Parts: sequence; structure tokens; C-alpha cells
Amino acid sequence: MLIPIADVNVSKGHKPLLTVLFIFINIGIFLYQWFLPPVQQEFFVYTYGNIPSDLFHGYNLFTLITSMFLHGGWLHLLGNMLFLWIFADNIEATIGSFRFLGFYLGGGIVACFTHAYFSPNSIVPCIGASGAIAACLGAYMMMFPGSKIKVLLFFLISFRVPAFLFLGIWIAMQLVSGMGTLGAVHMPGEQIAYWAHIGGFVYGFIFGMFFRSYIKE
Repeated sequence: MLIPIADVNVSKGHKPLLTVLFIFINIGIFLYQWFLPPVQQEFFVYTYGNIPSDLFHGYNLFTLITSMFLHGGWLHLLGNMLFLWIFADNIEATIGSFRFLGFYLGGGIVACFTHAYFSPNSIVPCIGASGAIAACLGAYMMMFPGSKIKVLLFFLISFRVPAFLFLGIWIAMQLVSGMGTLGAVHMPGEQIAYWAHIGGFVYGFIFGMFFRSYIKE
């Protein structure tokens, strides 16, 4: 298991205020959710999570936004926030907070639609910042392919690898896992939205081609 723990930060540019704000918002909402009684927790997730079958019928479209600020557990939250902190700040520092806001939310929305396309009849809520963060990974791969990512191998050994290699392995794993879910039936709590990750990553990769022009040498 390769876990990213650091990267080379952009030395010039905008302060990544939204990245920090998103981390605090995600943590705050999760803590609120965590302390709800179990029945209310389930109601909260089904109310604000994005349900693919509802999306295809035009219901509860606000969940395209709210779903990306919910998480299913501590590991889900901490993993997402780690990736957000490592990869999103450089993008925001390069393109500015206003553009980053639109890019980030757009990535989450595209991820929801991608997941729904491959699971159109699912009534399982899709939650998590993973799709929007995957967009940041895609953009990062295009904008900073040679950046060194410090990774931890099985919590024992740390070393640095180029961003294009680490992120290339990551998206390859998502594609393999996503292909394995096609036609499968999942129960609530069992499904990882691999296609949301893939959709977000492709969206970010495309935008990353345009964002390269903002990089200051």
C-alpha cells in the first residue's frame, strides 16, 4: 500500500485558502454527522447523499454539491483529506481561489454523473469528496508531472516518486477496480464509487491542460 505523505509545494502564487477551508468544512460536517443518533445519521446520508436513481429523474439535484462534503467513516474522511491537502493546494496556488472553487465543485458534479451513468438504478447514496479530489489528481498529473511525491510503503519505508508515476498507478487501479464493478449488485456501505473517481480524474486531467498556462516559472 502506497500512501502519499508530502509533495513539492508551489513556492509562488496564491495562498490555498479554499483548500484549507474545504478540509475544515469536511471535518466539521463529519463530526456533526458522527454525533447524531444512528437513525438520524442514516437519514442525514440519504437526504444529502447523491442517489443515482434520483439524479436520473431530476430529483434532489442539490445533493450534487452536498454529497461531496459527507463521509462514511473516519478512514474515508482522513484518506480524502490527506489527498486533498497534498494535491489540491498546488492547484489553487497556481490558478487562484476563484477558479479553484469552480474547478473543484465541477469535478465533484462530473464525478456524481459518471457514477450515476454506470449505476443508473442504484438507490445507494454516493458520498465523499473523492470525486472532486480525483479531479485535483488529474489536474496535478498534467500540471506537475515531474513533481516528487513522498510516499509511505506499508507504513514502514518512505521514498519519493514522480507524480506521473504515482498518479498513473492510482488511476490504473481505479480503472481495473471500476471494470470489476460493472454489472455487480451492491448493498449500502459496500460500494466504492470507482467510476466517480475515474470521471473526476478525466475531468481534472483535461482542465489541467489549460491550467498549465498559469504556472509561473
